[in-house]
Amino acid sequence: MKKMITVMLLGIAIFTFAFSSPALAGDAASGAKVFSANCASCHAGGKNLVQAPKNLKKEALEKYGMYSAEAIIAQVTKGKNAMPAFGSRLKANQIEDVTAYVLSQADNGWK
Repeated sequence: MKKMITVMLLGIAIFTFAFSSPALAGDAASGAKVFSANCASCHAGGKNLVQAPKNLKKEALEKYGMYSAEAIIAQVTKGKNAMPAFGSRLKANQIEDVTAYVLSQADNGWK
């Protein structure tokens, strides 16, 4: 009986994690506006006009360890390499919104 309950609980846990997306408080629709006003000059369509391989497409974000809300929020806030810091220009909720937008666009192939 214990084994059956353990298997059931494990199955529920796997199902829950497999079909849920990571929680992000940001609003992608608002993030689209923030992105358009602040990011699109270098990242239109998910591209990177300064360092082409480090674009915002899902494959590149995964390759460079940037496919998470935490990583994107940190980079937008603090900047990195050629990217300027936006922490003093944008509010925390705007950075969360643009992060939600970038992740949603990456998941949808920047269509």
